[in-house]
Formats: sequence, structure tokens, C-alpha cells
Amino acid sequence: MNSLGLSIASLGVLAAMATPAFADDEAVAWRLIVADHTSPTVSVIDLNEPENRWTFDLAGPAKLYSTADEALVIAVKSDNEQVDFLQSGLAVEKHGGHADIEVSEPSHIGTIDGPRPFHVVNDSGSVAITFDKGGYASVLDESAVLEGDLTEQTIPMNVAHHRFVADMGGYFVSSVASEAPMDEGKAPPRIGIGSFAADGTPIGEMHTCTDLHGETFSGTFLVAGCKEGVIAHDTTGGPDAFTMLPYPADFPEDKTGFLLGAKAMQIFLGDYDGISVVILDPTTSPYFTRVELPFREVDFILDPVKPQMAYILTEDGSLHRLNMLSAEQSAQITQPYSMDGHWRDPRPRVTLADDRLILTDPLEATLRVIGTENLSDIETIAVEGIPYNVIAVGGSGLTH
Repeated sequence: MNSLGLSIASLGVLAAMATPAFADDEAVAWRLIVADHTSPTVSVIDLNEPENRWTFDLAGPAKLYSTADEALVIAVKSDNEQVDFLQSGLAVEKHGGHADIEVSEPSHIGTIDGPRPFHVVNDSGSVAITFDKGGYASVLDESAVLEGDLTEQTIPMNVAHHRFVADMGGYFVSSVASEAPMDEGKAPPRIGIGSFAADGTPIGEMHTCTDLHGETFSGTFLVAGCKEGVIAHDTTGGPDAFTMLPYPADFPEDKTGFLLGAKAMQIFLGDYDGISVVILDPTTSPYFTRVELPFREVDFILDPVKPQMAYILTEDGSLHRLNMLSAEQSAQITQPYSMDGHWRDPRPRVTLADDRLILTDPLEATLRVIGTENLSDIETIAVEGIPYNVIAVGGSGLTH
């Protein structure tokens, strides 16, 4: 186990980051998509010119997701039984040695309805949205949605439960719940995971994974947290290639339920026992490295540009930069946000835009822009209401 050492850095006040200068046919553009904690609105903010803003009124507060090319934003309103699709106004498309970026006005594409939408998995050019109380997942083609086509392919569950579905291109990986009778209003427990055809027919065995939660992709693996360990699906081994990676015997009794996967290298970061995170390499035993934190973690994110780096916010308001082996630096960023209370209480959330980390500060009604190099404040962006969920979309590329 690695112990996370703290060195509190004093926060220098820096000038706002200027837009880099490029030739006429190149552009750098980033937008922040911010959902309010209580207000039924989603705002789009130009990061380089924060006075440029767009606001979309929805049916209720939303959880946000973006797709790989960052053109599509998915706003899930579980309590309002709706999912909204937004065009971010930015699309980055890579072509070998260069990328193209297209900048336009953000817009609302459309809405689908269903009973208790929750998890979204969108790693394969499709968007899979589970409807926990409906007993199915809706799968939509990302490109078609951007053209306004919201045609849904319905993938059935074995029974309605809080679950996830991942489109693997030819089959679907899904959680499995107990089919034992339950008291009215109580959701059945998750007991396993497996692969299925589009009509719900199992492909191979059901693999035990109780309390399953927190699916994500990295490299050739899809992983999910379980009580017994982390279960890994090797996408190169066929639909039934699942392996349970058990937690080390010297770990505290607990489990991971939230995992993120790096894009440029095969490595995962997950939460564990409230005051730790775990680094996971699914190919090398003992698989896990546990990093103990001084306080409970509030949120964390992986750096897509520097894939060995992660940033972790703890409830005392400190931001920790972790190189997946040891902590490098910390800085006091916000006032404390206790992890006690309701899981939906407003707490900071983080996202990344190149070398800028953006953190929502709900109690101050601001977005904090922080440099990843030395964890120093760059600027503060005031917003209306209580900013909560946030994602950054954008990048650099050629304009035509």
C-alpha cells in the first residue's frame, strides 16, 4: 500500500489563460457543460470566453455524459424519466497525423422517455441507456442521434434492476439480477454479469459478481466492481471471456464501486473503502495497488493527455495529483465538503480541458479553473444557481 503524502502548496493568483495563437486554419476550443443541482437547466460555457453562454431548460436536474468525439451530450434525468440529447457545438475528428475540429452553436436534439433511466455506456459508437424500472436498455446509434434520429433498439434485462448494458458490437455485456421474489418497491440485488444476444438470450455462463457497480473500459478490457473483486471482460477473448480479479488479502474489508479507465494506456482507477483509491492492472497479479488518502475522496478524474496522472478531490477541499504510483502534490482548493449526508447532496465535481482542471464549487456558485502543472488557480467563473455535474468537451484541430 502506498501512503499519500501531503504538501500544501500556497495558491498563487495567475492571469486567465489566453487562447493559444495558431495559424488561420487551426483552432483550440473548449466548452463546459454544467448541470445545476436543483434547477432543471444545463448551461454551455465557452471556456476561453466565459461570457459566451447558452442555457437549455430541461424537465429536471440532470447527470451528464459526453461521447468520444464530444459532439453529443447526454443529460439523464432519472427522477423525471427522461433523457435529453444535446449537440455540444464542438466535434473533434482525428485523421491519422492530424485532427479536424468543427465549431457551431450548441443545440437541443431531442428527448426519449422511459421508467427510471440511469447508467449510460457509450464506448463503441453507440449509446446504451438502462431504464432500471422498465427492465430494458435502449441502444441508439451516436451518429444517427446527431442527425436527429432517436431510433431505439431495446435490449431486455433478465429482471428489472439497477444495471448496465455495454454494446460490444455483435453482443451485449450486462449485469444480472436475482430472480427471487422481492418485497414490493424493493429492487432485486445484482448477482452477476454475462454476455447476451440482442433478444436477451445468454451467450455463455453467468459469472458471479455480487453488488456489481462501476463499469468502464480501458485497452481491451471492460471491468466492473464486485464484492468479490473486480471482474474483467477481455474483449479479445470472445463473449464469455470473464475473469474475477480478487482484492488482495491484506486490503480492508470493502469493495470498489466507481472505476475510470485510461484511454492511452491500459490502467484503471477505482474508489475503495471511502479513504482509499485502487490502481488496477488487469493483466498482472496482484492486480491492485491501494493508495490511502488523508480524507475521504469526493471525486476523481484521469488525465487523457498524461494518462499516468489522476486528480483526486478529498472532502477537506484538497486536490491531489497522483501518478498512479505515488502522490506528487496537493493544494487547498475549496472549503470542506463532507461526504456524510445524502449521496445527492451538492459536492464538487471535476473535469479536464487539456492542462486545465475545472472543478464545480456548489457552495460558492463558481467554476474553479486550475492548472494541472502546479495545481494553481487560473481563474474563477461565476455561474447561476448551484453548479454540480460538469463535463468539458473540445480540443484542437484544423478548421476547413
